[in-house]
Amino acid sequence: MPSVPAHFPGRAPIDAYGNGGFRFAGMSHRGSLLILPSGIYGWDVAELDDLTPEHCARFIAELARPAFVLLGTGREHRMPPAPIARLFADAGLGLEPMSTGAAARTYNVLLAEGRDFGAGLIAVD
Repeated sequence: MPSVPAHFPGRAPIDAYGNGGFRFAGMSHRGSLLILPSGIYGWDVAELDDLTPEHCARFIAELARPAFVLLGTGREHRMPPAPIARLFADAGLGLEPMSTGAAARTYNVLLAEGRDFGAGLIAVD
């Protein structure tokens, strides 16, 4: 992670995605996003194959059980690496992989419903 990661306190709807980033809360962010109840953070993950347990540690630490994580896997729906899936299963957290576009749209619906969840959205061009 960068020494001072980007942070937006709280959660906000995703207004747009693409061109390597996201727009939300009247701002734009270049790169991927980690979204937790405590806020929206820059996430140092460029591709699904780069995802490590260290990238997922904040989900495990911050989300109450039962909860789940939307995982935007990039332009296409892909399954996460087996160690990542196992990490979430062992922690008692659901993991819902889908394309980043689908994850951004689902995130907005779940946010409007007030659901307890997290999201990791890998930026797409």
